Amino acid sequence: EVQIVESGGGLVTAGGSLRLSCIASGFTFDDNYAIGWFRRAPGKEREGVTCIMSSGERGYIADSVKDRFTISSETAKSTVTTVYLQMDSLKPEDTAVYYCSLSTYRSDCNYEEYYDHWGRGTQVTVSS
Repeated sequence: EVQIVESGGGLVTAGGSLRLSCIASGFTFDDNYAIGWFRRAPGKEREGVTCIMSSGERGYIADSVKDRFTISSETAKSTVTTVYLQMDSLKPEDTAVYYCSLSTYRSDCNYEEYYDHWGRGTQVTVSS
């Protein structure tokens, strides 16, 4: 069974940093998967933040976080992978629930419709 667990959220003042972690397990992480980070701010629709492909190539990154957020991944063993979202220079508008998602059948991470497993999210709150 695929499991996705996010962690690392919290309360931070503007200008600070956080590193989110996403541990995905229960799947064979070979060469045909992708992982993305999404977020949903209060009163807004979910939006894609950034993503990474099984090759390690980074995909899209939202204009609002470009040059501030960085995605990376490490696969310790074939059935567990960890994806990080390093968030620097945080702004109050980054406040949201951040979700990690996995596509188990497409390595192109740039299309939200390919993601078929989602975590429960981790809250990030940035105070001004």
